[in-house]
Parts: sequence; C-alpha cells; structure tokens
Amino acid sequence: METDTSPQSPLTPPESKRNDPPAAEQPLATLSHLLADLDEAAAADVSERAKSDVVNQNRLVQVRLGLASSLYVALRAKHAATASHCLRVALGASSWALARNMPAAELDDLEVAALLHDVGKIGVPDVILSKPGKLSPEEALCMERQRQFGYDILATCCASTEIREIVRFAPAWFDGSRPGFDRQAEQLPLGARMLAIVDAFDAMTTDHVYRRAMPRERAVAELFEGAGSQFDPELVKEFCGLTQSDLVRLTPDVARRWLRKLEPEMANAPWRLTSHTVPAIPANNGEVLFHQKLLEAMHDGVIFVDVNLQILLWNRGVERLTGIPSASVMQKRWLPSLLEMRDEHDDEISDENCPVLYAIQSGVQTLRRLTMAGRHDKRLSADVHLVPVISRSGVAHGAAILVHDASSQITLEERVQTLHEKATHDPLTKIANRAEFDRVITQFVETHLELGIPCSLIICDLDHFKRINDTFGHQAGDEALVGFAALLRRFTRSGDLVARYGGEEFVLLCADCDNATATQRAEEIRGDLASIPQPVLEGKCLTASFGVTEIQPGDSPDTMLRRADRALLQAKDNGRNRVVQLGSGISGHEQPKDSYSWLSWFRSAPPGMLVERKLCTAVPLNIAVEKLRGFLADHHAEILSIDESLINFKIEGQYVPQSRRGDDRPVSFLVSMRFEQASSNTANRSPRAAMRTVFHVAVRPRRNRDRRRSDAMDRANQLVYSLRSYLMAHDISVPLAAEPFYETASPSLLDWLFGNRRKSSRDSR
Repeated sequence: METDTSPQSPLTPPESKRNDPPAAEQPLATLSHLLADLDEAAAADVSERAKSDVVNQNRLVQVRLGLASSLYVALRAKHAATASHCLRVALGASSWALARNMPAAELDDLEVAALLHDVGKIGVPDVILSKPGKLSPEEALCMERQRQFGYDILATCCASTEIREIVRFAPAWFDGSRPGFDRQAEQLPLGARMLAIVDAFDAMTTDHVYRRAMPRERAVAELFEGAGSQFDPELVKEFCGLTQSDLVRLTPDVARRWLRKLEPEMANAPWRLTSHTVPAIPANNGEVLFHQKLLEAMHDGVIFVDVNLQILLWNRGVERLTGIPSASVMQKRWLPSLLEMRDEHDDEISDENCPVLYAIQSGVQTLRRLTMAGRHDKRLSADVHLVPVISRSGVAHGAAILVHDASSQITLEERVQTLHEKATHDPLTKIANRAEFDRVITQFVETHLELGIPCSLIICDLDHFKRINDTFGHQAGDEALVGFAALLRRFTRSGDLVARYGGEEFVLLCADCDNATATQRAEEIRGDLASIPQPVLEGKCLTASFGVTEIQPGDSPDTMLRRADRALLQAKDNGRNRVVQLGSGISGHEQPKDSYSWLSWFRSAPPGMLVERKLCTAVPLNIAVEKLRGFLADHHAEILSIDESLINFKIEGQYVPQSRRGDDRPVSFLVSMRFEQASSNTANRSPRAAMRTVFHVAVRPRRNRDRRRSDAMDRANQLVYSLRSYLMAHDISVPLAAEPFYETASPSLLDWLFGNRRKSSRDSR
C-alpha cells in the first residue's frame, strides 16, 4: 500500500508542519501517546489525556477498518476490555509481521482480522463476560459459540475470504485435535496461526475479572508448553524470541503504517459497502468517566499541576473550600499567594519557597497543616498533602495537591452527629424515622417488662390524607405532615420517642405511662389538631385517628405494635377523628407463685406437654372470643381446627414472646383451648349466680425433638401470660396433684389429650 499525501486527508499534517518534526516521527509520537504506560502520564490532565487516547484509538481503528469501524465500536460498547484486547493483538501481530517482512496484502488481512477476531462476543450475554468465577458447562458452550458468531458477522459484510479464514481458523489447534476444525497444520492460514499465538500471549499477560495476569516469563513458558499441539512450534519459537528481545513492540514502521492515510477505496476494499466519509467515533472511555466522577464528587480539594506549576485540574472540592471557580485558574501558574497560604507558625509562604515546587524537585511527598484564604474572607485551616508525580524512569511530571478541611468548626464529633441525624431522622419532618423506631421499641419493651414499669404506644394516622394531596397538592400535604409532626413533638416528655412510621402514619412511644395517661395525651393531641386552622389548607382543620395500647405481660415489640394498629383500625372503622385503646396493661398480672412452678406442671402433665393452665375471665363469652381473635392476629397464629368449644392453633417461634435471651433459638408451639361457662355463687352470696368463662389451655412444642426443654418451658409460660392479658383473665389453676386438669376435662378433651400423648411418643422416637 502507498501513503496518500492528499490534502483532504484528516490525518495528514498541515504543510507548515510537515518538516518539523519529520513526517516519519510525527505518527510515532501520536501512537506512543496512546500506548504509553499510565505511570509515564500521571502528571498530565487525566480527563484531557484520556479523551485524546480514545480519539487516537478511534483514528487507528478507522484507518485499518474504514467503514467497518462500526463493528469495533459495537464491540467496545458491548465489552470495552475485549475491544482493547483486540487492538493490542492487532498492534502486536502487525509488529511481528513487519519484523518477518510479511507481504503487504497478507499484512493488511492479518491486521483487520486481529482487530475483529473477537467481534462475536457481541452475542455473548454480559453476565458471562463479566463472571468472576469458573464458567458452567452451559456458559462455556455459549462462550465457545462466539467464534461462530464472529465468523457469521464477518460473512455478512466482509468480501475478503482471507480475513474471514483467519478469524475462522484462529481458534484451531495446530495438531488438528480441536473438534470442529477439519484442516491439518499445513492447511491452516499463516495469519490464523500467528493470530492464535499473539491472542493467547496477550490474554495470559492481561488482568481479567476471572484471573490475574501472568508474568511474561510464565506466559512464554505456556506457549512453549502448547507448541506442537495448540500452536505452531516454529512460530512459537520465533515469536518468543522476538518477545524476549523486545522486538514485538511499537516500532517506527508500525507507527507509520497504522497512522497513515489510506484511500477510502483501499480502506473499504474488504467491505461490501459504498465509499463515503467515515463519521467520527465518539469517545467512550468508562474508566475515564469513573475518574472524572470521582474527582468531581470528592469532598476534599484536588489540584493537579505540571512541572512548570501550571494548573491542570481544580476540582469542585477546591471551589467549595476557597470560593475560586476552576475557570478562573485553569492553565494559570500555581503560587502560594494565590490562596494567601501561611505555614504552621502563621508566617506567610512566599512564592519563592513554594512547597509544591519543593515537592516536585525533591520527589518527596509531604503533609502539612497550613492556613489559606477561604470563602467569605475567612481563614481556612487545612491539611495539605503534596504528592509528586514521577514516572518509573525518574522523570518528574508535576504534583497532586490534596486539600482537606481541618478547621475547628468541623470536628469529628460534629460529623458523626450529622451522620447519626441523617441515619435516624426523617428528612421531611425531622423526627425519628422508621428504622430508628424499630431499634428503640425493642429496647423500650425489654426494659419496661424487666422493671415492671408501664409504657404505652400511640399510633396515629391523618384522616383522608389522600384528599389533601388531590385537592391542595403534594406541597400542602408535606406541610401538613410537618405541622402534625411538630404537634406530636410538643406532647413528648423525657424518655419518649416520636417517629414517622410511614406516609401519614406516626407513632409515639410513651415511657413510664399507662393506658389511661396515654389515652388522655392522645385525646389532647386529637383535640388540638382538630381546632388548629391550616393555612396551606385554606384555613381548614385536620383530623386524625389514634390507637393506644399499654405494654402487658408476655408482650413483644411486634404484638404491642399490632395491638395498637388494631386499635387504630377500630378508630377508623368507627368514624375517624377518635381515640381507641386496647390492652389490659401490666398491673394486676403477676407471675405465678412458686407453688405453681413449671416443675409441678412437668411432673403431672402428659409427656410432651409443657404448660396446662385454667384461666377464668369475667367478660362475656362473645367479648372473650373477640379478645382471643386479637391475640391470634397479633401473634400471627394459624388456626388448625375449631370445634364447638375447642380451638387448636399454631404459633411460629419468631412470634412467641420471650423474656430472656433474645438470641435463643425460636420454638414453635401448638396450643389447644377449650372454653366453658361456669357459675359462681360464692362471691357475694348473691342468689343470682355470676357467670364466668373458663379457658382450659394446653401448650406443647410443635417438635418434641427439641432438647432445650427449659427454654421451651419459659417461652410457653410467656405465651400463656400474654394470652391471660388479652383475655383479661386470672389464673385459677391449683397444683395438679390436687386437681389434675386432664382428669376433670370433658371426654372430648380427654380424647384430645391422650391422642396427643400417643403422637408425642412417636415423635420422641
């Protein structure tokens, strides 16, 4: 191929510059700029340098592919690492071919084939290309098919049989042992055999998501290991000899060949397309984009300067600290006077004693506490980290300046407090958020149960809040939420917590507060809210519904919250703008006496049974059944069967109240309750008998293979305490030796108990 010196060429230098530097050296400098080591370019402007790299890469690809450069761009958009690999392989193959004086036509075919040899990966799913671990057999098969995908893509647009054959047979093994390739060694194209070696060498010496790069020596050893089977042994010996002598690299001949202008007809000759101007390929460097976003988002200031102290980068962090925009200082000379810098002794730093210049000249990085001019004419105390940028060859390229705000106004404690506020408070209403409430209520319940002190929970919901948003707009709705949160905050006392539970729903934890007091507070909040005109609602008033409950024996955070929520639902069902309280509270529900300890129950109860109790309540049966429904709902109980006077249900372990170790393994329970109505004529010697509802309760573990019986017994007792609180009942059990529960029960219950006993025996075996 001949070099085109047509003035229409976008790659041809202007006439005024064609002699200085020489034309033979100009392309080399440009390509070297593209492929130089990152350490050699550390002092350059990162974003501008990267953009230049991508532009040069696009020029390289366009020169070799012509109109088919769109295939390379598509591959780069799919998987940038594969596209970069293809470019490196093409440059390496070109250098090797020039070193062995390959004919120009064959060299053209090899370069184009190398650039597009992995284009079939466009058809491989991203999850496979980016998988860090070993591929499954199905994934490996899909990856293997990419070779055929690539050949099919080229077959539809590439008129050159030679290029297609190189891409097709590059995966073939030299000894013909790889399935799917029917050619013998001497029938494989020379370009395919060369491409296979360069491809494998680059793959082994490059980092991948699934494997770290090999040392060059090990890669060379691997090539020799595969010589004669996978690779042509003579070509392996030749390539490895050139690699060891560093001859397979960027040379002036390679540079001139890759960066010269070709006639459009020649560049597009292999492709079945009409000749037209190739559009510019947009830069798309993901790594550079990450660097740019990182520098822009950094809270600390970052400044890059070159060896002449010319400012190359001035990020937003510096703008925030100093108030100086980057546009006013870019490409200007860095001087300490620019920021009125002073040293540790508050002495002015002269431009002649610039610490940045000293860091560049000495090559030593330093960290100093300096003061400088800040925003609004205020002095700023900052930790300034000066990092000289020096290449591996020892050449200084400049320095990076990191500026960290160390002023006394921003202390570590204040930052921690700020983070805590953001993590625990609702951004709109400035009260505690749902996560903070969930954390506090657990401690709240455990502490009050342990101390036997009452506490209450108020849950409230603004009435018809959707109408506010629909009628007055969401801004008015937000103002209403903020105002309601402020009203709730007014009624809090020391130890209380008010939180936004979600949407228009709020909760108030009241420490050392019983049901009556909490209900009174809820009524006061309701009354104040209903009487305060809201300006954002055109003077109309808001109303809210309230559910109140007090902690009671056997409660957990979940049961307490669900009970308050049921009270709120009742308030809404009853017409809204009202307060409903549920729960019997903590007073009057002492633990059973020692004479009724679990040891006596265990000695007398049937095998497998944990607790058998007899509870009596004065409330009518229909009300007791409603209370029982509340218990079942709050504990997520699953009803197994219901008879005329018998109900069996199951409660999973995570919903069982616990009074001790929160990390104990949950134990699921099966509960049987038989109820009956009895009369008592002994209370006041009244001629009219008083009716009572008596509940016979039996609790056993769902799985009898659990050997932690003491823990299961403790949890079963907590479950009974909670049930007793819901039913507002008192314990009338006596020692089972005097009045065995299972002997005085009805025949149907006796059948249930003995059947259960037989089942327990089978389970234990």
